[in-house]
Amino acid sequence: MSFPARTTLQEIELGSTLQPKFGADGLIPCIAQDVHTGQVLMFAFMNAESLAHTLKTKKATYWSRSRNKLWCKGEESGNVQWVKELYTDCDQDVLLIKVEQTGAANASCHNGYKSCFYRKLTDLEGADYKLDFISQPLFDPATVYKKK
Repeated sequence: MSFPARTTLQEIELGSTLQPKFGADGLIPCIAQDVHTGQVLMFAFMNAESLAHTLKTKKATYWSRSRNKLWCKGEESGNVQWVKELYTDCDQDVLLIKVEQTGAANASCHNGYKSCFYRKLTDLEGADYKLDFISQPLFDPATVYKKK
């Protein structure tokens, strides 16, 4: 699957055709959000192949920069993200997917949390940069992810 070529600024920003802007590295940022609660679950990158696979299978598939390969969310953990909606921003260089997170733990983070955003800065005005944990892990990653 190839995506439509990017055309005019008018069509990109106000038109009705998906014309994703992949960066020089071939990647586009993607935010995954829980379709039911609105909670931001994670951030990852997609390339054209992973975006096409996501649209074909409705299973969130990303590009792993560290492993240099496609990865279908849940392929090891069983915590699959089923894509229910896909959005793009005004200049089509960021994607937002709304997903239904499924699986035994119903978690998206490889550290065992529902969301990868499980900590927040305690004091925006302070200089100590202390993070507070705002949730508890749902599973033990050591028992879910087996090193190959």
